[in-house]
Order: sequence, then C-alpha cells, then structure tokens
Amino acid sequence: MTEDRYDSWAAGEAYERYMGRWSRPLAGRFVAWLDPGDGGRWLDAGCGTGALTAALAAPPAPGAGPREVVGLERSPAYAAFAASAHGAPGAPCVVGDAQALPFADGACDGVVSGLVLNFLPEPGRAVAEAVRVVRAGGTVAAYVWDYAGGMELLRYFWEAATAVDASALPLDEGRRFPLCRPEPLRALWEEAGLADVEVAALGVGTVFGGFADLWEPFLAGQGPAPGYVASLASPGRDRLRERLRASLPVAQDGSIALRARAWAVRGRRPPAAPPPPDGAAGV
Repeated sequence: MTEDRYDSWAAGEAYERYMGRWSRPLAGRFVAWLDPGDGGRWLDAGCGTGALTAALAAPPAPGAGPREVVGLERSPAYAAFAASAHGAPGAPCVVGDAQALPFADGACDGVVSGLVLNFLPEPGRAVAEAVRVVRAGGTVAAYVWDYAGGMELLRYFWEAATAVDASALPLDEGRRFPLCRPEPLRALWEEAGLADVEVAALGVGTVFGGFADLWEPFLAGQGPAPGYVASLASPGRDRLRERLRASLPVAQDGSIALRARAWAVRGRRPPAAPPPPDGAAGV
C-alpha cells in the first residue's frame, strides 16, 4: 500500500471543515510567536487554503505587520480558494512548487510554511529554496502537526482504524512523518545553514459539537485520513465509525473536547561571509 495514495488536495471548502477550522487559529498563534515585525515582503510557501497567508496579512494594528504577503500553492484548487474571500482575501496567491520557488535570490524578508513541509517529496530542498529567496538576516520558519503524540483527533482516528484494519498502520501520519518532531526539524534548519534556530510547541483546542461534527469531515476525502475513509467499502467504513465513536471522550452534552499540538521552527539566514583581504588567498 503506497502511503501517499490517499493524499488528495482538490477541494478547499472540504479541507476547511476537516482541518482548516483548527489550522486558522493555529496560524494566528504561529504569527504571534514569529513576530514578523513591520514592513517587508513575506512569502507563504505551500499556503494551502490560505490560513497562514491570512494571518500574516492581518496586522495587529493599522500600519503594522508585513508590507506585502504572497501565497504560493501547488494545488490550483487550493490556490483559488486561498485567493477567495474565504481564504486570504487581499493577498495574491500564485500556483507553484515550494521546492522550486519562482522568486529571485534574496527577494523576500521572510519565508514561512504551515502544515505542508512533511507532505513534500524533498523537504530539505524546500528549505534550501526558502533560504535562497530570503535576504541575509531574513527569517525562514514553518510549523507541522505533532502527528505522533499531540494531534489527538488523528491519534484517536488511527488507533480505531488500525484496530479494525491492520493494513492501515503504514498510513498513520505519526509513522509516516518522522520529520514532525522537534529534533528532526531543528536538524533540517541547521543543515540548511540557518542560524539562531528555535523550536516551540503551539497548541489549540479542537472542540466538536458532537460525533457527527467530528466524523462527517472525514467523509470528504481531503488529506490522508479522509482519503483512507473514502477508499473503504460501506461495511469497513461503518466498523471504523463505530470503533472511533466508542473510543472518544464524550461529555454529557455530547461535545468532544480534544487538543491539537504543532511544532514550530524558525531560523535566520546569516549574512554572507566577507571576502578575504587582498593577498590572503592561498595563505
């Protein structure tokens, strides 16, 4: 079973109900932690439906925040959603590959990405591209879900899925994405030559009104877990649904309160080393 065969990214509205409602408040927390300062040109590489682009483009006060924010997204459908009133209105979004950025060297003051790095075939190449297009002293930063431990919705889901279908085990994002941990993220940033690297945990609450509010977004096929659900025949889907329902902590009013954690990383592109003084070459 090829792990990425269920990674579908074609319907922005469906993704928003599944994950966007949590990734948008998370993006706000990331920007507050990042503190991008005033002015400058920022790029959101792999912007998805525009959550981080919108958070960057929404200044905390008039005249504050980046001067310009541009989103880049490889899925045309998601790029169109990001450019709409529901995504990141007012910020342009172009279709492109985060691993081959269509920007000149040093063209940006900062490059960020949210919840996308682990889905790229070559994350190191994407970070190298971000370093290339950011100016000396500029910031490169990203965040990813803590799939292995801190993303409770998916932990409950995959525990239920593998209990009824052992072949689903390799699809679990906690196993698929070892990058989504503090030390691998730090190492990736340091290997790219970035300085002052920091890693931090960012959390958001994920409260569902009831089981239908939690389960129905899994039926829309956007992302690995919903893609897996869409592949199941009705009997298998029903077994998974009931196993998941039975495992969840349901309050007396029917609500389900879970937590979601992400790991954020940032670093600074150091200035270029000065050339050696005349006559020093060969010494």
